[in-house]
Amino acid sequence: MCPNETAEKLEQARSDGKPRRGFFRAIFGAGMAFLSGAVALWTAGTGRFLVPNVVTEPPRRFKVGYPSDYPPGRVETRFKEQHGVWVVHGECRGQSQIYALGTVCTHLGCITIWQESEGQFKCPCHGSGFYMDGINFEGPAPRPLERYAIRIADDGQLEIDRGRIFQEELGEWSDPDSFVVV
Repeated sequence: MCPNETAEKLEQARSDGKPRRGFFRAIFGAGMAFLSGAVALWTAGTGRFLVPNVVTEPPRRFKVGYPSDYPPGRVETRFKEQHGVWVVHGECRGQSQIYALGTVCTHLGCITIWQESEGQFKCPCHGSGFYMDGINFEGPAPRPLERYAIRIADDGQLEIDRGRIFQEELGEWSDPDSFVVV
C-alpha cells in the first residue's frame, strides 16, 4: 500500500467513527438526564415527606352571636357546615336554655339533619331520630346527641367550645357549662 492510500483509509475510518460516537454520546446523555430526573423526584418526595401535613380546621372556640338572636323553640342551622354544631334555644325542666348540640349521630357518625316541620333531628343513614333537645327516640342510635360547652363571653356573645363535650347518659347535661340560662 502506498502512503497516500493509507492516509485515505485512516481518514475514512475517522469519519466512520464520528457518527457512532455521537450515538453513544446521545444515549449516555439521555441516561444521565433520566438519572438526574429520578434523583430530583426522589429528593422532592423525601422533602415532602419531611414537611408536616397541615389540616385547616375551624377553631374549637367560636362565637355565635347574642342570646337575643335565638328565639325560643328554634334550632339555628347556620353553624352546621363549618363547625358541626346546632344551636338550640329549648326548655329543660321549665327553664329556658340555649345549648349547642353536635351534628354527629351517635350510631355510626353520620351528620344529622334538622327537620323544622317535624321538630326533630333525623339521621339520613340509618333513620335514627332525636328530639329537639338531642334525646334519641327511634332507630339504632344508642344514646343522645352530644352537647358542647357554651358560655356568655365578656362581650355578651355566646361562645361555644367544641373541645369540651357533655354526654347525657353520664349525667353531664346538668353541668352548668353545657347550657346557658336565658
